[in-house]
Amino acid sequence: MTTPMREATMQSFLSQLPRETRDTLFLLLVIGACLAPLAGHVPAWASLTAAVLLLWRGVLAWRQLPLPGPWSTRLALAAAVVLTLLSHRTLLGYEPGVTLISMLLALKTLELRARRDAMVVFFLGFFTLLANFFFSQSLATAAAILLALLGLLTALVNAHLPVGRPPLLESLRTAASMALLGAPIMLVLFLFFPRMAPLWGVPADMNTGKSGLSGQMRIGSVAELALDDSVAMRVRFETPGGEPPPQSDLYFRGPVLGIFDGREWLALSQPQAQARYWATPPPAQLEVRGEPLRYEITLEPSARPWLLTLDAAAEAPSLPQGWRAFMSPELQWLASRPVLSVMRYRAESHLDFRHGPRDEARALQAYRQLPEGLNPRTAALARELAGGAGPSSGARTDAFVRAALQRLRTGGYRYTLEPGLYGEHTADEFWFERKEGFCEHIASAFVVLMRAGGVPARIVTGYQGGQMNAIDGYWTVRQSDAHAWTEVWMPERGWVRVDPTASVAPERIGLPQRLAPTRGALGNAVGTVISPNALRQLRAVWEAMNNRWNQWVLNYTQDRQLDLLRSLGMESPTWEDLVRLLGGLAVASALAGMGVAALRRRRQDPWQRLLGQARARLLRSGLELAPHEPPRRMALRVRQQLGSDGEPMARWLLEVERARYAPGGGLGLRALRRALRSLPRLRPPPGTRG
Repeated sequence: MTTPMREATMQSFLSQLPRETRDTLFLLLVIGACLAPLAGHVPAWASLTAAVLLLWRGVLAWRQLPLPGPWSTRLALAAAVVLTLLSHRTLLGYEPGVTLISMLLALKTLELRARRDAMVVFFLGFFTLLANFFFSQSLATAAAILLALLGLLTALVNAHLPVGRPPLLESLRTAASMALLGAPIMLVLFLFFPRMAPLWGVPADMNTGKSGLSGQMRIGSVAELALDDSVAMRVRFETPGGEPPPQSDLYFRGPVLGIFDGREWLALSQPQAQARYWATPPPAQLEVRGEPLRYEITLEPSARPWLLTLDAAAEAPSLPQGWRAFMSPELQWLASRPVLSVMRYRAESHLDFRHGPRDEARALQAYRQLPEGLNPRTAALARELAGGAGPSSGARTDAFVRAALQRLRTGGYRYTLEPGLYGEHTADEFWFERKEGFCEHIASAFVVLMRAGGVPARIVTGYQGGQMNAIDGYWTVRQSDAHAWTEVWMPERGWVRVDPTASVAPERIGLPQRLAPTRGALGNAVGTVISPNALRQLRAVWEAMNNRWNQWVLNYTQDRQLDLLRSLGMESPTWEDLVRLLGGLAVASALAGMGVAALRRRRQDPWQRLLGQARARLLRSGLELAPHEPPRRMALRVRQQLGSDGEPMARWLLEVERARYAPGGGLGLRALRRALRSLPRLRPPPGTRG
């Protein structure tokens, strides 16, 4: 059967369904669209139960079977409450609240008997759409919610057309026109409604953020991030020629790890590490040279206070209003609170810098410590490469570092995402057995080697490199760009960056290449249909659209509102100016609406308006006349129901007919208006008093 024949058959089949069945099936489809984006955020039992309930309700509507009794829905609601409590351990908070709302929406369809029930379903559907933004405010989520909103509006319009069988396409047109008419109001509110924290914004949970980095590093954890291709941040460089710095210089600094227990690295700045090792990091002592590199970062939420900047930022990043930034002794910039939503900030970094103490300091001893009894072969290798005892001069330290890097380059070591599980002696396994690993394996083994040779060393985690989007000029840094490198302390030079991964895999640092996980069957199938270049181009376009969404919608803060007011001519705008401007726009809109209404009233036929005034007077006396009744019919009904009291009104109505339709006419409109005002007040007909 051809496609046009199938469509004709489907249309014929739908046209044979009773209207109630058709409307119910359409509403169930819309409810499914409202609940679908929540499938990954509510418990699995909730999504499955909602799907079963909607399917059951659809079967009942299809077969025109009676709905279940009230006790069935009450028992199901009680079970949903119990399961929600078991899943979330509480009924308070937005996560259990969203779970309950989704269950209420699905259960309410089993009570869909009257228009009042439909109204409850509609408003629950609108609330469920808003609940989606608790979990994601991405462009894809907004597009899905917009389609579901249009479906809900269509069902709502259709429910207010009780007569006949109005086509759903007509209701869709009405709903779309309503949405378009409301778009200017939505735009004005978005631009000028004051964003006053903490009253503005979507509440977020401290534990729901996603971050590619952590305050600690277990061997193998960074390799897992290479499988995560989500965006960590976007960067726009403000270089004079428009060219970004070389990719080999793009080291975005995150947590610095200085404590090692054999399997896990911890930051020395963490209170638990300081309490355990009785040590604190030495001050940063940052010195910068040359012109700074200016750039703007749009950071994705991470539920961490980390502000990623290029090494090294001497000045605090320019954060949105209400935020503060401070630098840790390890040169990492931190915000005053965790980043729970998209944040945009400007920063300046110097690629030519020096930091850390210049001579031996007691605080550096913490960066020489190693767990006793672990990695004995690495310790022996350190003595061999260092030429005996630990080096004490800058020249010997530099020679030691160069010897270790040369071993990495020529010793058959390999950069891989799947090095397997490491045992107790992680450094020994890397240097002598496996000879393969991801960046954290290489960095960890290198720092253990340095410390075994008496050289202070530590691990720096963050992101390295990125990929420029040719569509909008932004550099996209992904979670898969997470990286771990090292810093070695040298006399008279302080902390010096040494990236041992560059000796094993130079292409990881200097070129925009990354290891990628093996594609599955679906990825291979897509690759055979669409060329890789086309896929990359489509991805670049989509990410540019997402970036614009982040820049102009999610990151439209109060600062940007005030910048908009400055562009409109205000010198020092405040949020009170926003309130006044919004109030003025509301008054102007109300006056404009009144003007349009008055204009429409004037465009109405004056004879019809005159008859409308007469009908209004008769209605006050208890006589209701239909708008379509002509003057002669109105006069007849007045004489029948009001008797002699209505005779003046009846004669006036006949005079209106004569003036409107008779050749030459009678009285004019102005005379008829005066005559209507002079008519005696009518009394209600007999039998209507009391």
